[in-house]
Amino acid sequence: MTSSGELAIGGSSDIVLVRQRVRAAALEVGLSLVDQTKIVTAASELARNALVYAGGGRVRIEIVRNGVRMGLRLAFGDDGPGIPDIEQALVDGWTTGTGLGLGLGGSRRLVDEFDLRSAPGEGTLITVTKWTR
Repeated sequence: MTSSGELAIGGSSDIVLVRQRVRAAALEVGLSLVDQTKIVTAASELARNALVYAGGGRVRIEIVRNGVRMGLRLAFGDDGPGIPDIEQALVDGWTTGTGLGLGLGGSRRLVDEFDLRSAPGEGTLITVTKWTR
């Protein structure tokens, strides 16, 4: 397993940088164009959520291997207020902000593995993985 590093998410320009770095890592792993688009879209949504709802955060981008398959794992963390009801937060259309409420549920559908850990007052950690086919 090699690591592609950690990026801070503190402003809109950081979301652009996250998208660029995730696309480059997806190319390196050998994801198809469709899967590249899916992981970049999920990364964009999750980075924006960290910025909007937690005031910022960070993402670790890792290239991972599972037997003969390679993949891309992204771990988004923040020290924000946390998510009081994770199941409700994953329902399409539910939002505490002004968005469409598709970020978490949509991101979950775009990746192969999705893990969300959060509690009120403890921040949030969302880990997603996309594997090569």
